[in-house]
Amino acid sequence: MEIWINPACSKCRSALSLLDAEGAEYTVRRYLEDVPSEDDIRAVLERLGLEPWDITRTQEADAKELGLKDWARDAGSRDRWIAALSAHPKLIQRPIITAEDGTAVVARSEDAVRDALGRH
Repeated sequence: MEIWINPACSKCRSALSLLDAEGAEYTVRRYLEDVPSEDDIRAVLERLGLEPWDITRTQEADAKELGLKDWARDAGSRDRWIAALSAHPKLIQRPIITAEDGTAVVARSEDAVRDALGRH
C-alpha cells in the first residue's frame, strides 16, 4: 500500500493517523517532492477508475493560470490533463492510497481510508 501525500494537508495527516492507528503497512510518497511521471499518473488513474480531470484540484492557482476549467474533458484531451498533473503536481487531489488489491482510492474521508484498508 502506498499513500500519496502533501504533509501540509490536513486530510493527508488524518489519513496517515488512521493508517497508523489500524497498524497498516504503507509507503509514503510525498508527491510534491517525488513528482509522479505521466506514466505513474496513468497507472494510478487506471487503479482509481477515474479520468485526470476527476483528480484535479481546479481551485488551485496553477489551475486558474492554466485555464483548466475551459479544457475539454474527453478522450482526446486526456494526455494534456495528465501532462499538466505531472508538470504541476500541486493540482493532484490528495491523499491517494493504492490498495493491495490493485485498486486505489482518493482518501479524503475516514470511510475512504477504511475502504482502502479493506481491499485485499
